[in-house]
Amino acid sequence: MAVSEKIIKNLESRLDDFDRQVRKESLEALNELARNGDVSIEPEREVANLHCHSFFSYNGYGYSPTHLAWLGKRNGLKFMGVVDFDVLDGVDEFLDACEYLGIRGTAGMETRVFIPEFAEIEINSPGEPGVYYHMGIGFTSSSAPATANRILEDIRLRVAQRNCRILEKINQFLDPLIIDFERDILPMTPSGNATERHIVTKIADEACAEFENPAQYWSDKLGMPLEAIQNEMEDPEVFQNTIRKKLMKRGGVGYIQPTADTFPLIDEFYRVVFACQAMPCAAWLDGTTPGEQAIEKLLGVLIDKGTAAINVIPERNWNFKDPKEKALKLENLYHVTRVAADLDLPILVGTEMNSFGQKMVDDFNIPELVPLKDEFIKGADFLYGHTQMQKRWEMGYQSPWALKYFKDRKSKNEFFTSAGRMISSYGKALAGFEGITTDMTPEEVLARLKLNED
Repeated sequence: MAVSEKIIKNLESRLDDFDRQVRKESLEALNELARNGDVSIEPEREVANLHCHSFFSYNGYGYSPTHLAWLGKRNGLKFMGVVDFDVLDGVDEFLDACEYLGIRGTAGMETRVFIPEFAEIEINSPGEPGVYYHMGIGFTSSSAPATANRILEDIRLRVAQRNCRILEKINQFLDPLIIDFERDILPMTPSGNATERHIVTKIADEACAEFENPAQYWSDKLGMPLEAIQNEMEDPEVFQNTIRKKLMKRGGVGYIQPTADTFPLIDEFYRVVFACQAMPCAAWLDGTTPGEQAIEKLLGVLIDKGTAAINVIPERNWNFKDPKEKALKLENLYHVTRVAADLDLPILVGTEMNSFGQKMVDDFNIPELVPLKDEFIKGADFLYGHTQMQKRWEMGYQSPWALKYFKDRKSKNEFFTSAGRMISSYGKALAGFEGITTDMTPEEVLARLKLNED
């Protein structure tokens, strides 16, 4: 008897339950249905989304790390990567789910840091000089050494305190609508890591529930024509972005201008990344800020500190109705990829999925991205190669083994890219690799991987 779509949808919804055991059991049930042919699984494609936020920070669809892995598997993605703001909470769950399903998984973390060398220059956080959205990539565990944990806890505390201060200011403005951080916001998260987007979602929902005419309420509060509000409310994504812009972004009633002490110094964040045997990763916005217009200088500073790759969100670098804006940002994208290639920085791409409406994966075959497709796949192979080498044999990019054998980024990148291509996504296939040890040279490791591949 065929399994109904309703049963499948119910199991998929349970992938986002806050109870990890429920998520695990639901995934196992879905995978069994897939093996029996009751759930369609698309053939694997040469595509990658290495930057997906999960519900451990904020996902626009409410997806857990387990659900993201299932989404990648069901839709034929060769590579999928979770990246959460400020926490490593989803790393273990995601990598376990990817290995179980047979999808090449990677894990990272994103946060905001302060770069003293660019203290007076706007980089990739609009209107906030010195503040930089930055990433760590290639994490293999949710557990971090004690020294890193202290910094991670400090980051979590700073974020919570800042969000509470923002909400206090917003509550004064939105009165009689009052949102309580602990009562209303924290229950929206599985591990207490609330974001600005959680606050916006709750504000929008509560206004609709509390007021007979929420559109009129928002028209009065935001100073926008009633008809404009009504039109925007038909698209929750658009309307929530408007609320966030009016209340939280620069110029909004809840906005707090950051200082050098608001976010951790970049060197503090790097200590976390290095302690976890992961890699710092630059993050590109769109090339229109003074800091990104000096991208060679910026990347030079970051590379000196240890940056190993660069992340790009393609969609916000080409998909514009205005031809002039599209041409400008697309040329900026091509420029930064050329600079990255010259500096031997692998390019990692993704869609974020931290706002409703963002794509599950970029189409690498559109004319704008075809010239970059090979580099995008190489970057995914590189990151997966590091992840598996570190997770299985503690021989990743930052390992003592790698530091011993590689003296430059180019040869290092080539090794991990080759390793990523050869290592299967299935953990069971690695059973033939017991012979790999830190006594082996890179050439010997690749020969052993090649033997297993053949």
